Amino acid sequence: MTDPEDWLLTGAERDNPDTVIPAWTAGNLAEPLVHGAAYFDRLVTAVQGLESGDHLFFTDWRGDPDERLRDDGPTVGELFADAARRGVVVRGLLWRSHWDGLSFSKEENASLDAAIEEAGGVVVLDERVRRMGSHHQKFVVLRHVGRPERDVAFAGGIDLCHSRRDDGEHLGDPQPQSMSSAYGERPPWHDVQLQLRGPAVGVLDTVFRERWDDPTSPDSENPVAWVHDKILALRGKSHMDPTPLPDQPPPPPECGPHAVQTLRTYPKVWPAFDFATQGERSVARGYSKAIRRARRLVYLEDQYLWSREVAELFATALRDNPALQLVVVVPRVPDQEGAVSERPQYVGRQQALDTVLAAGPGRVHVFDPENHDGTPVYVHAKVCVVDDVWVSVGSDNFNRRSWTHDSELSSAVLDTTPDEREPRDPAGHGDAARRLARDLRLELAREHLDRATDGSEDADLLDPDDFVAAVEASAAALQAWYDGGQVGPRPPGRLLPHRNAELSFATRLWATPLYRLVDDPDGRPLRLRRSGGF
Repeated sequence: MTDPEDWLLTGAERDNPDTVIPAWTAGNLAEPLVHGAAYFDRLVTAVQGLESGDHLFFTDWRGDPDERLRDDGPTVGELFADAARRGVVVRGLLWRSHWDGLSFSKEENASLDAAIEEAGGVVVLDERVRRMGSHHQKFVVLRHVGRPERDVAFAGGIDLCHSRRDDGEHLGDPQPQSMSSAYGERPPWHDVQLQLRGPAVGVLDTVFRERWDDPTSPDSENPVAWVHDKILALRGKSHMDPTPLPDQPPPPPECGPHAVQTLRTYPKVWPAFDFATQGERSVARGYSKAIRRARRLVYLEDQYLWSREVAELFATALRDNPALQLVVVVPRVPDQEGAVSERPQYVGRQQALDTVLAAGPGRVHVFDPENHDGTPVYVHAKVCVVDDVWVSVGSDNFNRRSWTHDSELSSAVLDTTPDEREPRDPAGHGDAARRLARDLRLELAREHLDRATDGSEDADLLDPDDFVAAVEASAAALQAWYDGGQVGPRPPGRLLPHRNAELSFATRLWATPLYRLVDDPDGRPLRLRRSGGF
């Protein structure tokens, strides 16, 4: 077993002297929750267990107060408002966003704000971002004052909003959001959240407090919004500034075998964040360190695989390690229709795919999923597993925007428990496969390949080369069934080989600058832009 810092960033490698969070914490218990239905069910139980004086802190990109967390409720607004009425200290940070007519979420976030504040909580609509940027972190922290062993947090890719409550059947959330017609009236949605117990919960508490206590006005980047919100504040309908938080409890006790590192992206902004005056790019740095160590298999699920700069990290690993395989699961088409929404995304994805395919011909395998009805499943997950050792679940996508420009949060986990199944050390450099990383990869593979959920059909999924062959064979069989006119029973499996849209030269001419300026902007300080580093 290697030193954790062979995989995890040191404090110096994080390169943010302004933060007080530790490099990483030991003794945690991390549990991946695959699909929004599983996460929402767990969240309801956890929040309903809070008592007067306990803390409920959350951040989100979008929040819909009427989103039902179970078939029979409660809704997000009801769950959090009921907690506030019981005397729980409920505090939230939501991205203020743009007008909802542009398929963003200002109206929904403002509505969730009102629902919680009427019950005694405080929610701040936060626009302390770069131009064209967003707060994209998605986590909930629950602290039980005087009962630290019960503390729990949830962090990952799942927002508290419409379309997220789907399960392994992928029939979609009964409360859908508007998306491309390719995904149907109830868009199937694939996502992952991480449940955390132990000292890492205290770290996420600190992450929330750093942003909450930052002295810059939440409306500092938008004078029109400042005037609008000031009027609402005078009417008692909005909070312009965060109220003081209660004292922070001590970190929860150690309770499990997992080392957890909280990775973040904050851009360089003006006025600067007190906790990241030059921004923070530990998401980029954490992935870079892990990918450089990859030898046999990188498994990736991602909403937006864009950016030649990010793809070059994988390309270098593929060139340096001739046995390395890259398996990627992405959405079939973008979430919104229209030339301006779709074409720049296709440009960015093609640049990324061209980069890795050239570096590892025959060793790069890209797929998109569908449900058993043939409807594409929208991949919103942000998951990476390296050599069945290091695993991350977060809000960040593999693009320059997520690595430099928006606020993001990911949890990298290194299990200290070796996995006893062969191959025990697939990478061959003494790290040994770890239970959590391998279990998550296998759980995702079982869904995509229609394998037994109890693991009884895992024999050809353990070794990296066997796993790649199994996925390729399943996707090829399904594609052949379609190509042959869908004669006979549908083959098992839900993955198809991904085919990026063909773009004309004229389309690339206008879509490429739009992609770089709007879809995938750069939030690095000038010195790092010049050097090409993160």
